[in-house]
Amino acid sequence: MNALKKLFGGNTRQFGMIFALVALIVFFQIFTEGRTLTPGNVINLFNGNSYILILAIGMVLVIIAGHIDLSVGSVAAFVGVTVALAIRDWGIPWYMGVLFGLVLGAVIGAWQGFWTAYVGIPAFIVTLAGMLLFRGFNQFVGKSNTIPVPEDFQYIGSGYLPEVGPNIGYNNLTMLIGIVAVAFVVFGELRARRNAKELGAEVQEGWVMATKLILICGSILYATYLFATGRPGTSFPIPGLILAVLVLIYGFVSSKTVIGRHVYAVGGNRHAAELSGVQSKKVNFLVMMNMSILAGLAGMIFVGRSTASGPFDGVGWELDAIAAVFIGGAAVTGGVGTVIGSIVGGLVMAVLNNGLQLLGVGADLTQIIKGLVLLAAVAFDVYNKTQGKKSIIGLMLKNFGRRSEELAPDEITSTKEVISKEA
Repeated sequence: MNALKKLFGGNTRQFGMIFALVALIVFFQIFTEGRTLTPGNVINLFNGNSYILILAIGMVLVIIAGHIDLSVGSVAAFVGVTVALAIRDWGIPWYMGVLFGLVLGAVIGAWQGFWTAYVGIPAFIVTLAGMLLFRGFNQFVGKSNTIPVPEDFQYIGSGYLPEVGPNIGYNNLTMLIGIVAVAFVVFGELRARRNAKELGAEVQEGWVMATKLILICGSILYATYLFATGRPGTSFPIPGLILAVLVLIYGFVSSKTVIGRHVYAVGGNRHAAELSGVQSKKVNFLVMMNMSILAGLAGMIFVGRSTASGPFDGVGWELDAIAAVFIGGAAVTGGVGTVIGSIVGGLVMAVLNNGLQLLGVGADLTQIIKGLVLLAAVAFDVYNKTQGKKSIIGLMLKNFGRRSEELAPDEITSTKEVISKEA
């Protein structure tokens, strides 16, 4: 146990959700007779859930700020059908269609952000209205028909990295991404160790750092192998690449920038944040607009994967995104959560859903199990907090989300002092 504490930097309970994800993968790998970790299934898992994970990235910021967005599925569907019609009827290139969809998402987000931030209507009500409004617009604009999109547009939802260079039996670009990711992890760990030494802080023992690097880099390389040896002509999926870029960007913004700290401050204690000079209305407006932009992107990725926009796209997506965020450790009251945590939560749900399908479990029982998992995850996290312990995921990902825990409602001592550090 002491060895595990040294390795993971704290109480092993903090890694509950990672352990749960690994346990699920191992369980389904055994009981599906090895079908879970086949290259084809892993690729399909990422392709089939990338749009939900993208929604979770935006949703976690909304929830951290103390709000909820029920309209993301309807917004995604409306943007998807509008872009499909624009490409078909206006003859615009596919890349202009993507840009048009992002702008349309921003306009919708600005509309909802205005009512939430500046009029003062709770986001729950605004987005509930938006869910009805844009679901109706989706069916009105598309006339409840299926609108196909060209092959070029389908690439963003079902494309793969091309093959370049010599044929070595693996996709070269996928292997390169894996190698770069490993180098990035090693460089980051060594840099953190060097900075700790310079500051005179406690430095991890050599075997601890080496073991962490072996575990993390080994996982990355194994995943790289699975993607690089997929079906003939395939490799790392484009939706997965888009998702990875978004995780890096939003992970950095939420934990390393002023606006990120402000989001946590507003969600943790809005009045204290305002006294510290944080413009809470601006923060609320931006998180709502950002959510709709990502919803538009998710809708276009889904349309690209489906090859057409349909009248029932986006149904229930908001519930999956919200579930991913809360399973990932976000607090219902706001102020706590991380981008990485929401991705972990989304992967737990994705693996659970995928594994149950491979086992032939019916849709009814699958929904029951997913609901119980969500309830258990949130209940366990709430129990830890009532016992005076930090959030499981907040602790687990302290290197990525330390700011979220610093600004948690039960830990704020002086939000003004916290904000002034960034200034």
